[in-house]
Parts: sequence; C-alpha cells; structure tokens
Amino acid sequence: MTQKYEFVEGDEKVIAPGLVARRIRALVAIPALLWAPAVQPGELGGYVAESNNLAQVSGNAWVYGNAQVYGDAQVSGDARVYGDAQVYGDARVSGNARVSGNAQVYGDARVSGNAWVSGDARVYGDAQVSGNAWVYGNAWVYGNAWVSGDARVYGDAQVYGDARVYGDARVYGDARVSGNAQVYGNARVSGNAQVSGDAWVYGDAQVYGDARVYGDAQVYGDARVSGNAQVSGDAWVYGDAQVSEKCTKTPILIMGLAYTITITDDHLRAGCQCHPVSKWPTFTQKEIADMDGKSALRFYPQLLALLAAARAGEQVSS
Repeated sequence: MTQKYEFVEGDEKVIAPGLVARRIRALVAIPALLWAPAVQPGELGGYVAESNNLAQVSGNAWVYGNAQVYGDAQVSGDARVYGDAQVYGDARVSGNARVSGNAQVYGDARVSGNAWVSGDARVYGDAQVSGNAWVYGNAWVYGNAWVSGDARVYGDAQVYGDARVYGDARVYGDARVSGNAQVYGNARVSGNAQVSGDAWVYGDAQVYGDARVYGDAQVYGDARVSGNAQVSGDAWVYGDAQVSEKCTKTPILIMGLAYTITITDDHLRAGCQCHPVSKWPTFTQKEIADMDGKSALRFYPQLLALLAAARAGEQVSS
C-alpha cells in the first residue's frame, strides 16, 4: 500500500542522546479538515522519530511545523500535531484530535475525538481528553483524570487524580480539581478554588475565590460558593444558595421572601449581606438602612422573627 510520507535525510533534531527525530515529507495528498489545510505531495511536515509514531497508511493524520512525535507515541486517525507541540512516551493522539502550540502530551495519556490541547498545556500520566473538550493556556491534566464532552480547562488550572470534568463545565484560573471529584453540567470552578475528595459540582453552580469544596459535599443548581468558604462533609449547597464561609452541613435555604436567606454553620446571608448569626440582632436601624435602604428596614423585623423562631426550635429540640 502507498506510504503517506518519507523521512528527509539531513533534517533532524536530537531529542536526547541516542534519540533523533527526522523531518517528514508528504508522498501523497492528505485531504483538508474543517480546521486544517490540505497537505500536498512534497510538502514538509514536522519531526518524527520512527514510522510507528505516525500512521503511514491509514487515516489522514499529520505532523506539521516544528512539532515532534517520538518514543512509543502514536498519532493516528485524522489527528493533527503542529506548532511546537510534542507527543511522546506511550501517548496516543487519535480521531480528529489536535495538539498545537507548545503543548505536550506524554506518558500514557490519550487525546481523542475532537479534543484540542494547545498553548502551553500538559496532558500526561494516564489522563484522557476526549469528545469536544479543550485544554489550553498553562493548564495541566494528569494522573487518571478525564476531561470530556464540551468541557474546557484553561488558564493555570489543574485537573488530576481520578477527577472528572465533563459536559459544558469550565475549570480555569488557578483552580484545582482532584481526588475523585466531579465537575459537570454548566458548572464553573475558577480563581483559587479547589474541589477535591468525592465532591461534586454541577448544574449551573459556581465555586470561585479561595473556596474549598471537599469530602462528600455537593454544590449544584444555581448555588455560589466563594470567598474563603469551606464546604465539606455531607453538606449540600443548592438552589440559589450563596456560601462564603465555613459550611459542614447542608445549609438552610429560605426563598420566596424579599431576600433569599442562606444559613450555614454560624452565618446568615440575606441577599448579598452575610454576617454571623449572633450579629444580626445587634444591628442598628442606620446599619440596616445602609445595607439596602427602606427595603432592608421593612424586611429586618421579619428576619428577627425568623431568628427568634429558629432559636426557639433549637431550645425545644435540646
């Protein structure tokens, strides 16, 4: 069967002592893809160490520019590796996947489907990036982590351990998702936030700032966890709840009032105002008015009544 490329004598790069990658030249036309131009016979490609690194006969896979593929790595299907990207070790890039920029895919990592790894991103270990997922910027995906669906991991974010990020989820900034954690749906994890352990973040939930979600905690719906919040244990934060402080049990969420109320371990949030539960009864009329004017003043007696009822309930139960 007709071979797809040949090695160009004298045009090579020394990867390491005893390991050399050679420039390739197309022998046949390779059809264009939606996002990649056609390759014409005689056109120079990137650098490949051995014929088993880039499929010679099957598929339309190609290596462009200064990209390098070596070790026992394989590029197959209609995959493309270009720019200054490197694929090595036992890595596999297949399907319609692409690896570009200064990205590196190595170890036993797998990039498949329509996935794209670009920029200075790293995918390594036993990590998998598949579906329509993108990993870019300075993001790292490693360990046994999976990024799939239409998920995006970017910035300086890291996904590792046995973590899963999928659906339309976004993990970015300096965020970390690790352990057995799952982030999916339209969820967002950003800033310096960390999601770990067996925690789940999903739906339209957002975790950001310096927040931590761990243990068996779940954050979902339209919930927001931010600031220095720590949500742990078996706590579930959901609906329109907003948590910016410690939360080790499922918060109390009261909706349908002038302001949504969220009560965590020792804090109460009314609308955008969050203070210790013990502080709320001590506010002056002026302090309440400064929060939200007449609306806050009208609501404040109702809030005090709620607190009094909650205290009475605690006394009965004890």
